[in-house]
Amino acid sequence: MNQYLQLFSGESLVGLNGANKWAIAWGLLIDCGANTSSIIENRIWQADAAYIRTGTSKTLNASDLLPTLSTVRSFPLTKNPQKYCFNVPVFRKAKYLIRTTYFYGGINGLDLPPVFDQIVDGTIWSIVNTTEDYVKGYSSYYEGVFVAKGKTMSVCIGVNSYTDSDPFISALEFVILGDSIYNSTNFETHGLSLIARNSFGYLGSLIKYPDDPFDRYWQPFGDNNSIIQSTRNISVSGFWNLPPSKVFDTELASDEVAPMELQWPSVSLPNTIYYIALYFAEIRDLVVGESSIFNISLNGINYYHNLNVTPTGVSIFATRWPLSGVTKITLTPAAGSDVGPMINAGEIFNVLLLGGTTATRDVIALLKVKESFQNPPLDWNGDPCLPRQYSWTGVTCSEGPRIRVITLNMTSMGLSGSISDAIANLTALTDIFLGNNKLSGPIPDLSSLRRLQSLHLENNQFSGEIPRSLGTMVSLRELFIQNNNLTGQVPDSLTGNPGLNFTFSPGNHFSFPSP
Repeated sequence: MNQYLQLFSGESLVGLNGANKWAIAWGLLIDCGANTSSIIENRIWQADAAYIRTGTSKTLNASDLLPTLSTVRSFPLTKNPQKYCFNVPVFRKAKYLIRTTYFYGGINGLDLPPVFDQIVDGTIWSIVNTTEDYVKGYSSYYEGVFVAKGKTMSVCIGVNSYTDSDPFISALEFVILGDSIYNSTNFETHGLSLIARNSFGYLGSLIKYPDDPFDRYWQPFGDNNSIIQSTRNISVSGFWNLPPSKVFDTELASDEVAPMELQWPSVSLPNTIYYIALYFAEIRDLVVGESSIFNISLNGINYYHNLNVTPTGVSIFATRWPLSGVTKITLTPAAGSDVGPMINAGEIFNVLLLGGTTATRDVIALLKVKESFQNPPLDWNGDPCLPRQYSWTGVTCSEGPRIRVITLNMTSMGLSGSISDAIANLTALTDIFLGNNKLSGPIPDLSSLRRLQSLHLENNQFSGEIPRSLGTMVSLRELFIQNNNLTGQVPDSLTGNPGLNFTFSPGNHFSFPSP
């Protein structure tokens, strides 16, 4: 079985996780659709306008809503896959908990909410389907853990083939996590998508900040097993993943020295790989000499053998554990155990393979090209090439491990503005099609584009002279510049090149030397 399993006791890690780990984590809380920032539960929620340039702010026509659910950022439904991205400043290499929240509230005039994708950088994080929660009158949230590769991260809403009305989002949160949290995961290649996080035996309201300084959500969970409560103060500073102490106030336990079973998580799981963390601290009043030792299995497969649980506490986790369908956890007393098994809390994540990113130099260059256009396409946000089905309008990218931009095709898109000199930094380009727009200004020096084969700039408003460097580009096979406002002389290196399909008239105002 491809898995990694390890145990950490609270006592053994007290020295490793210093007190500084308990500093309240830095976070950015975005109230999507809100026009002004606000303070909610003593925390600042930012309006979203600084992080996204598309979509419409809408207010739900409903009473008694939490402030962050009363507005949404809504995006237009399109025929083709298209993404709309929030670009959020982050600390490079920091580990973030990202949470998205959705409450439909009938904003589209339909009975049921739309289904769509959510994307982090170049990776499809999950499908957003809030129908079941909405029918019950609930909001829906999704949590993931990702490491920032650069100074910004994008979270995008993606229109897909089953989206039937305008997608939306209610809130977006970024919280930096402590170094020790989930650090057995290789975040260079993978992310984590939350399936369930529960406090077993707890029947109260959601456990979150300030009980959890990293504002993770711990849902209550009860079943037919006995619930034990305690006021004993469990120190969690030594627990791997730093669960909040409140999850150790209750536990599910067996009344007898006999196996205990629970179905967890409560949903049926797709066949894939999961990160699983389970937390234990004995809160029953055992007499001196009594022990709480048991074996743990998942769907009949041994997960941990002879786990000895003390009041100090212990956590065990597996970083790559395959699961499918309904999951049953069985806790079986070991030989010599004096009491039945128990459990306090658990987390389970889908281990996501990251989709990669577009080459940084190409991203920077395209952003500068975007800035030079007065009306770039609405989906020119987030990663330009990834996920593949959500690449930017008019952008085609290479295959393979290093993703480069190879074609710009924005013919007849009503573009205005100019072409940034930064386009010359897209050195993998083979084709540029910008004809039939309203672009103006000079034609940039493109001599660095050694692979460029086609350059179509016809039917625009370009001015100035033809760059002589175009005549030195040995790969160039098509050059169309007719119907612009170009002046000067046409270089002989272009007119005299038999391998170049070159059209420069009608239009333009070229001068020609006397015969």
